[in-house]
Amino acid sequence: MKKYLLALDQGTTSSRAILFDTRQNLVGQAQREFTQYFPQDGWVEHDPLEIWGSQYAVMLEVLDKTGVAPEEVIAIGITNQRETAILWDRHTGKPVYNAIVWQCRRTAPIVEALVAEGLGEHIRETCGLVPDAYFSGTKIKWILDNVPGVRERAERGDILFGTVDSWLLWNLTGGKVHATDLTNASRTMLFDIRKLAWDETLLRALDIPASLLPAPLPSSWVYGTARVRGTEIPITGIAGDQQAALFGQGCFEKGEAKNTYGTGCFLLMNTGGDLTASRNGLITTLAAALPGKVQYALEGSVFVGGAVIQWLRDELGLIRDAKEAETVARSVPDNGGVYLVPAFTGLGAPHWDMYARGAILGLTRAATRAHIVRAAEEAIAYEVADLVRAMEADAGIPMDALRADGGASRDGFLLQFQADILQKPVRRPVIRETTALGAANLAGLAAGVWKDTGELASLRRTDAEFVPQMEDTQREKLLSGWQKAVSRSRDWAK
Repeated sequence: MKKYLLALDQGTTSSRAILFDTRQNLVGQAQREFTQYFPQDGWVEHDPLEIWGSQYAVMLEVLDKTGVAPEEVIAIGITNQRETAILWDRHTGKPVYNAIVWQCRRTAPIVEALVAEGLGEHIRETCGLVPDAYFSGTKIKWILDNVPGVRERAERGDILFGTVDSWLLWNLTGGKVHATDLTNASRTMLFDIRKLAWDETLLRALDIPASLLPAPLPSSWVYGTARVRGTEIPITGIAGDQQAALFGQGCFEKGEAKNTYGTGCFLLMNTGGDLTASRNGLITTLAAALPGKVQYALEGSVFVGGAVIQWLRDELGLIRDAKEAETVARSVPDNGGVYLVPAFTGLGAPHWDMYARGAILGLTRAATRAHIVRAAEEAIAYEVADLVRAMEADAGIPMDALRADGGASRDGFLLQFQADILQKPVRRPVIRETTALGAANLAGLAAGVWKDTGELASLRRTDAEFVPQMEDTQREKLLSGWQKAVSRSRDWAK
């Protein structure tokens, strides 16, 4: 009778639940937004109880909408916003403070103190990360140091820490299971990605009791069971959102990569069992792990991806909606020599220039609205191409093709231009909800729906493949213009 997999996709602005059948068809979904809190400049918080309440509500809603009974659900998979930190009382289940979100910058001074103590290289070597307030570890310390009474309770063993996956797992299992998966553990800046264990040096440096920490487990694993309307459903998959998308895209082998075209862009490449230290400003992280098979990934992020299209719509009024950008870009044969560098908050990987600022260059009297819109579309592809080159240099292996997902992947102009600039095929899957699909696939493997990743790979369906068509001389000219434009935008605010 059981024939569905339920993915709980807990994101930064909303909670979603998506049902898949065992042929990876999307059967139904439900979504609910929740409140964003900004108590001070640069601070971002969520209410953990609202996260839990919204996630539980959409889980029930998708069952009601599809008419699927809980006993028809084989297993549950969880995927989540990464790096967001929650501390709660192990006896009452009550959070001691709001969740401190990955976007929050309040702990930058704590990071600076770690670097001043000489721990910057230790963080890079042990965790694979650049020292930054982005990650969870310094958020834990801030709550312990700033919320009255919490440190004393933590030292007595009464407080638990978790990223959002752990918080959901603990609530779904009625407080019976305090665990996380290896991908989420690898984003805390407390986890040794070689030894697959919490790092005592960083715990001491941040004065974090080890009793707070969840058990790190493989991403495909029988974690426990959730009681849903009287039915016990196994929870058998967990992965952070970007690693879940990598798995959902079927990037199971070394050298396979995906890019998520969202507000920003997240590019991940599977580097297999090899831990590859980046020399080009990327992050080394754990890929979704099956029992006994550890895989690593390189990750690079672009701060402004699809957000530049929103900017054209909301601030400049050049388009009515995001979908119009593709039509406008196609209305001119080329960019007319116009380049747009969307460094609104600086440049991310591989440039890492916090003082860079956005720029439109190459304007002449002949430049039109369409040229600026096309330049914005092309900029997203150039940014991703910069990441691909850095990733190939770090990994020492060429990328055979790029798998695309995320909201902007619907844009055929963007993906064709991406293929042209990369000189590589770009493949868009039929199922665009690759993050949720990855969680469902991890759950299905542990639940015995599929025997291995080879069987999963056979189910993957491509919606469209974009193959390179541009001549080499044209591509080289365009890339040269982009690099010149980037150089003009750098150090602007210094």
